[in-house]
Amino acid sequence: MHRVEGLPGEEKPVGLTLALGRLRALGAVGLRVALPVSGHPLGLCGPPEFNARALEAEEAVLASGAGLGLIPETYEAGPAGGAGPDVHVEVVWHCLPVREAPPADVPSLGEAERELAEALREATELLSTLDVAGAGPVAQAALEAYRARAEAGRRMLAPGYPPRAVRVLELAQRVGALIGIAQQAGGEHGGAVSSSQIAARAEALRPVERTARRAQVAAYNSAVEERERHRG
Repeated sequence: MHRVEGLPGEEKPVGLTLALGRLRALGAVGLRVALPVSGHPLGLCGPPEFNARALEAEEAVLASGAGLGLIPETYEAGPAGGAGPDVHVEVVWHCLPVREAPPADVPSLGEAERELAEALREATELLSTLDVAGAGPVAQAALEAYRARAEAGRRMLAPGYPPRAVRVLELAQRVGALIGIAQQAGGEHGGAVSSSQIAARAEALRPVERTARRAQVAAYNSAVEERERHRG
């Protein structure tokens, strides 16, 4: 269940459908995603108070044209000690003012596609170095799960997005999955991996992961970017 609190003109939290309509009435012409992490405020545009909360959540949505942003906070609700169907997840989106400015470090789709091609090669080389094929059951399970998702051919983006955005998002998610597998594979070697090797692996994976996140943001935001170019 999703609720939005802090919307201008609304004293109480409202449902997501009503909130989206309210944002439209307040001037929103589209939604942008931000996926920031410490040291990389990807997709954010200020002010500092909003950025700080978005960094803590590691995700946010910016309502372009309305000067507002949404930061999710997730709760598990249900009886104490409950599990399965007895527990459900609630998401409260906190609405806060944001600056109407270009978001930080978001590439064009063309730039993202070129960067991802190189990142995929680097991630593949790292997997080979880690010998994922000979790694433990956790890495193997992750690899099989990724292959199953890829073969399922799930819809990546809603209709109306540029075809290139779909390609970029597919590739970004593939790179992200390979990074996760590499990290899991490394953890399974336990004492066979020294602290210096762990640090070296993390350092090598960091720029690849950064590229994949930048590309995901570029893909998700491409519909808004294209609409604003046509309006300009």
